[in-house]
Amino acid sequence: MKSLIKAVVIVASLAASATVFAQSNSSITREQVRAELIQLQQAGYHVGDGDEAHYPDAIQAAQARIAARNSDTSGYGGSAAGSSQSGRPAVSSADWNAMYSR
Repeated sequence: MKSLIKAVVIVASLAASATVFAQSNSSITREQVRAELIQLQQAGYHVGDGDEAHYPDAIQAAQARIAARNSDTSGYGGSAAGSSQSGRPAVSSADWNAMYSR
């Protein structure tokens, strides 16, 4: 019984330690964060200006201006030129008879 409890504790501690490092391999770099902050400042949002009462509105407005500026290169939406057809290809009766008649 004691060995079962020890095994459960060991497994639980290993599982907990595995979740601690779940986000250690972040895909965003410091340079990317700095570039985003520069974009926000150019869009009119200034970090630490003391206007905390309008924080969500101010940063959302700045993000909307950035999105409007980058809308043509965002990679989302838009229309694609081209066409597609569905269904099976047409087979002439001569080809049909050649394949399926005995």
